Amino acid sequence: MADIRNFLKEKEKREKNQQDFRQKIQRHKLAAIYRFVLIFAVLAALAAFLTIQFKGHIYTGYDIISVVEREKNSGAVDIALKDRIVTYSKDGAHCVDSKGNVIWNQTYEIQDIKLAVNQDVIAIGNYNGREIYLQNTQGILGTVNTTMPIRDIAVSANGYVTAVLADTDITWVNTYDSSGELKSYAKTSMKFSGYPGAISLSPDGKMLMVAYAYVDAGELKTNVAFYNFGPVGDNASDYIVGVFVCADMLVPEVGFLDKETSYAVGDSQLKIYKGSQKPMQAANYLFDREVLSVFSGEGHLGLVFDSEEPEYRYKLNVYNTAAEREEHYYFNINYTDILFTQDNIIIYNERECVIFTYDGVEKFNGTFSENVNLLIPTNAAYRFILVTNDAIETIQLR
Repeated sequence: MADIRNFLKEKEKREKNQQDFRQKIQRHKLAAIYRFVLIFAVLAALAAFLTIQFKGHIYTGYDIISVVEREKNSGAVDIALKDRIVTYSKDGAHCVDSKGNVIWNQTYEIQDIKLAVNQDVIAIGNYNGREIYLQNTQGILGTVNTTMPIRDIAVSANGYVTAVLADTDITWVNTYDSSGELKSYAKTSMKFSGYPGAISLSPDGKMLMVAYAYVDAGELKTNVAFYNFGPVGDNASDYIVGVFVCADMLVPEVGFLDKETSYAVGDSQLKIYKGSQKPMQAANYLFDREVLSVFSGEGHLGLVFDSEEPEYRYKLNVYNTAAEREEHYYFNINYTDILFTQDNIIIYNERECVIFTYDGVEKFNGTFSENVNLLIPTNAAYRFILVTNDAIETIQLR
């Protein structure tokens, strides 16, 4: 009988010990969870604080991080190709990185240069000539030779190029790949379709947008046509998948914000189209003043107007790929370029620069120490490349 009582006592003791052990484990787990939640909350609060501080920080100057000397020939022009610098003239073009390393060098003789850029691809054509040179940020892609004089060109991000070519009574709109092979063509005339006054290729090269100008009852008007070079276009007459009549506007500029969003800009009107196969008009904006300039990049479209506010000279309207107007911004500097990055809008000229966030916060308003040809954003926050006639400078705002 005593043995049974001892056995029961030992069993009860073991069960109590096991229960205590489980409770200790549970308390340990809860403590670990509490510590994790506390650490996460502290880190989240710190991140939020740093983000607020970062977004709210106003920069008043800049430090020069590095300088690379360069020589630029008289008459040459600098343009940005992503984070590369392309310098071109009538005798040729070359591309360098921010350290001055030569990426490619293209020789030619062109008297009247036609230029087209799409993301990291550039096409250099000869107006009234028959050659188009294709390059990207990595090297030379190829040369296209046409059989008729070139009037205008457009390029896609995958190296396709469209050329408007002059024939006797017909204008041809031909598209080639980077090897020079003819991929598609269309013909038009002032009598039947109008003259292709503006053209643009989608980034993937599958859609071509052409603004045909024509005269109707003594008035100059425009038809915006979309060509699809994919399977959908194969089943359409002459690859045309959409024509939009702009009866009350001349369209000097068309373009793509991405492969599904395109736009046509007139003197005082903006039309935005949506669709990667058969585009449809998504928005139509009318303005009470003339559009002075058009800029695009990173899925944003910017239109510059004279400001209606007396204390500002210019007004910038910004639109997105949803065909919506995001915001408007006022500024006073005489701009030479306007850039869109993921976080900021950059407006600058040779000596001045203004940077806004999309929320309208003015992050920087300052001057350069010397004349600047190009300002190129980098992947680092508020670090930029400045290109002058004599140097390539990497700067950091402070």
